[in-house]
Amino acid sequence: MGIQDIIEGKKQWRAHMARVKALPPDYQIVYKEIQKYFFKVGPIDLFDGSLLTGIVDFFEEGVAAGKGVLELIGNDVAAFCDDLVKDSRTYAEIYQESISGKPGTAEK
Repeated sequence: MGIQDIIEGKKQWRAHMARVKALPPDYQIVYKEIQKYFFKVGPIDLFDGSLLTGIVDFFEEGVAAGKGVLELIGNDVAAFCDDLVKDSRTYAEIYQESISGKPGTAEK
């Protein structure tokens, strides 16, 4: 990863966060909780950017439709997050496989 890649990544992240800050306060609070949850759970595809960007797109559509954030995702933020990544591998799963001692299960 070169310096240009790092700079471009920062620009994209700042643009992403500017979109989040343009959301109503209740949406921002829920987005930050979702972000914290995903950073803890660690879905592998989180860092390609499409998951969090898709959530912001979904939230922007909800705002445009005049819906509250809880109307969109329900009352349980963690359940909403789990449903989004239910078919994705997580770093926690990879770690568990690596320490389980099963040959050939750990990714290299």
